[in-house]
Amino acid sequence: MNKYIAEMFGTFWLVLGGCGSAVLAAGFPDVGIGLLGVALAFGLTVLTMAFAIGHISGCHLNPAVTVGLWVGGRFSTKDVIPYIVFQVIGGVIAAAILYVIASGQAGFDVAASGFAANGFGEHSPGGYSLTAAWVCEVVMTAMFLLVIMGATDRRAPQGFAPIAIGLCLTLIHLISIPVTNTSVNPARSTAVALFVGDWAISQLWLFWLAPIVGGALGALIYRSLLAEKVSA
Repeated sequence: MNKYIAEMFGTFWLVLGGCGSAVLAAGFPDVGIGLLGVALAFGLTVLTMAFAIGHISGCHLNPAVTVGLWVGGRFSTKDVIPYIVFQVIGGVIAAAILYVIASGQAGFDVAASGFAANGFGEHSPGGYSLTAAWVCEVVMTAMFLLVIMGATDRRAPQGFAPIAIGLCLTLIHLISIPVTNTSVNPARSTAVALFVGDWAISQLWLFWLAPIVGGALGALIYRSLLAEKVSA
């Protein structure tokens, strides 16, 4: 059970740190952290939690990562659903706490603020289409899984995986925040969408399907083309 609890706390930190930086600090007058700061915040949540709970649960924090590692032969079938459930729970708790904090500011409107929700079309930060959002989320998640599997391969330098994975997530956000506000993580998308409602819920399907497809694709690529071959 401790690995499920670890996933809950880890995803809690990812949503609170990443989405919290976007909601509370990104556009703050004069000292706002902007796109660069939000991207770094998401990367730092994964990096810090990878060191904190990687030895307990593997620090997935993301249903797409869990499914990808399962497809890649790195994760047991029996733990896939429990991991995803606890990841979503952790994300929702974080979003609830973030809502309480954000609503403490006079005039705060969760729908008007967007609450760091993911979207496409008129709800994309840059007005990108459904097709662009789909391609972006699939490709970014595929590359994320490829980096995760490569950095945690037994042939890779030991002890540095959290740094590579955290920096990879930072880079992903630097590329894709303008397109979808960056999901690559269904638990993160679900957590904030529940509080925004309306359009965020109606578009949530993409931010489950595309990351999971991308995660499975990235894992298959690594397993098929880059993994160490075991001789007969």
